[in-house]
Amino acid sequence: MTTTSADTIETALVTGASRGIGRAISKDLAGSGRFVYLNYHSNKEAAQQTLDHIKEQGGNGALIQFDVTDRQAAEDAVKKIISEKGTIEILVNNAGIREDRLMVRMKEENWQRVLDTNLSSFFNVSRLVVKNMLSRQYGRIINIASASGQVGQAGQVNYSASKAGLIGATMALAKEIAKRNITVNAVSPGFIETEMVEGISLEKITQAIPAGRLGKPEEVAATVLFLCSRQAAYITGQVIGINGGIC
Repeated sequence: MTTTSADTIETALVTGASRGIGRAISKDLAGSGRFVYLNYHSNKEAAQQTLDHIKEQGGNGALIQFDVTDRQAAEDAVKKIISEKGTIEILVNNAGIREDRLMVRMKEENWQRVLDTNLSSFFNVSRLVVKNMLSRQYGRIINIASASGQVGQAGQVNYSASKAGLIGATMALAKEIAKRNITVNAVSPGFIETEMVEGISLEKITQAIPAGRLGKPEEVAATVLFLCSRQAAYITGQVIGINGGIC
């Protein structure tokens, strides 16, 4: 059986790594000694800033540009990483968008863009990564879901559906590959201090959160970092909420 040596520098791919939660996760993974590929779609400047910070702190990584909604582009990117590093031990499916509006006012493109970016991208990026992990008989996959996918949120029918689908996919894939020493988990943030909460009335939201505040990207990243570890080998198919007690 092929296993990953504890002394090997692991390779991680984080989608949507240029800002917010993706940036925090990338920093933590690189800070723990992994080589991190930071995916971005269009904001190269922000991605480069993240990579520069990683290198300033003694970490290592590289940028990799592709659109997670483009299946061929995603597969080509995964093949490129595997050709350079031989394997991908860690995959964090973080890329996501929201286009909020009541469903009666929602256009087909609002629905499709959110589903393509938040859910179809999971399949686009993960399929070849899983195949590689199966051949190595080791891997960690963490999907960034949302509390909206667990309890629903008015004005977010598309977003809630995409994140609920991601949670279901997490549980199903975990059962398919658990015997190969590969774990698949979802981290489900509530309201986190990122660009994703722009345009939301935060005063009312904060009052509804038992912890009385928004979460920080670093708090999400810390959970992801643990799930990537060998100490988390018996945790799979789980949804871990980071939401201040809101659900």
